[in-house]
Amino acid sequence: MQTSVNIVLLAAGLGTRMKSKMAKVLHCAGGMPLVEHAVRTALELAPAERIVVVVGHQSDRVRAALAPYGVQFAEQTEQKGTGHALLCAREALAGHDGLLLTLYGDCPLLEAATLRKLIETQQGAPRAATLITTRLDDPTGYGRILKDAEGNIAAIVEQKAATPEQLTIREINSGIYCFRADLVWKHLGEIRPDNPAQEYYLTDLVEIFRRAGLSVGTMHVEDSGELLGINTRVELAQVDAIFRERKVRELMLAGVTIEKPETVTIDHGVRIGRDTIVEPFARILGKTVIGEDCRIGVCSIIEDSVLADGVQVGPFSIMRTSQLDSEASVGPFSRLRMENHVEAGAHVGNFVELKKTRLGPGAKAMHLAYLGDTSIGANVNIGAGTITCNYDGHKKYPTTIHDGAFVGSNSTLVAPVEIGAGSYVGAGSVITKPVSPDALAIGRSRQVTKEGWAKKRREKLKPGQ
Repeated sequence: MQTSVNIVLLAAGLGTRMKSKMAKVLHCAGGMPLVEHAVRTALELAPAERIVVVVGHQSDRVRAALAPYGVQFAEQTEQKGTGHALLCAREALAGHDGLLLTLYGDCPLLEAATLRKLIETQQGAPRAATLITTRLDDPTGYGRILKDAEGNIAAIVEQKAATPEQLTIREINSGIYCFRADLVWKHLGEIRPDNPAQEYYLTDLVEIFRRAGLSVGTMHVEDSGELLGINTRVELAQVDAIFRERKVRELMLAGVTIEKPETVTIDHGVRIGRDTIVEPFARILGKTVIGEDCRIGVCSIIEDSVLADGVQVGPFSIMRTSQLDSEASVGPFSRLRMENHVEAGAHVGNFVELKKTRLGPGAKAMHLAYLGDTSIGANVNIGAGTITCNYDGHKKYPTTIHDGAFVGSNSTLVAPVEIGAGSYVGAGSVITKPVSPDALAIGRSRQVTKEGWAKKRREKLKPGQ
């Protein structure tokens, strides 16, 4: 692009039709806030210092969501219309000439290729601005485009003000403009709030430009769905479904098998390697990265985790912010709650929960265990029913189990405690002190058997006695 491009992204509104306490642009589609989709598209067209996001409702949360992208912000403390929002961004773009593109934080499907075409259209014409339009089968609620003999916009007539004849027009205003920056800043202050809402509308610039002898042209987009703005949760769900369909298609074309893809939920930022199989109803979320030749079991949920090649995740397993090394296996019905590291060839079985735990290479915890704040060495066996008592009501404490140790079933390890390499813990033990390497630790009461006790009790409880 020969001419520099500046972008103002309007994201200040609450979105009352969402019926939500949360600002509309923070609602997610495809696993990402609507406004983040819009900013990522904008960054394909302009550097971060030339992108200004106009914020208002819950501005701190919007700023936080976009902080990693380095874009600029302008505050619209009172929502007085699109023209007023653009005026709020003027200072942030002072000294930046060229073209000015206006986008919206609730239009996540708009493609960068479409916007490049809009910019090129504006560059190649002697006009003040170019507006994207499209045709709808049912244009109810949208401003209609009226054109002059040269094909430029004569006026944009809103639904309420349109005549019966004008209401038959199907070409509508998308609200997405590419302006000559010098002209928009020169004339923006001429907009007046002469409407029932007493707001400043960008659409008024069409008439203002025409009075100044300037024209506004159009660029027609065939796919009206690309311009879809989100106003209700119904529309949010429709857009989310579009993103999900795109993602599973992209992954399948790249060599991933997805069984019953219409049932699977995969976020925009997920990456999956070739020959991995994703079973029905799996949810793979956030910035999860999955290697090649893995299997993700039915109804599993994986969020912000990293799985190396050859990992097996059994059905109904849940993991978050965890790392699984090559050939590790988890599940079925396992829960890796947060910040776990399951090393190469280790196994986590059914109804085992890990929290901030490292399971060393080849180690196993196969049944009904809770391991929290624990470091477990290579080839350790954790018996069924084992738990680490890592919390005393005030503070968390660590447990360390060294290489080759064997922890018998139904053991209770009271942290802080250390189990030495090659040692054994007898089944049913409560361990409160360190266990030396290669030792046997038994922490349970001696069994007492009272012969005939049960028979005597039954006889004592017989009716009539």
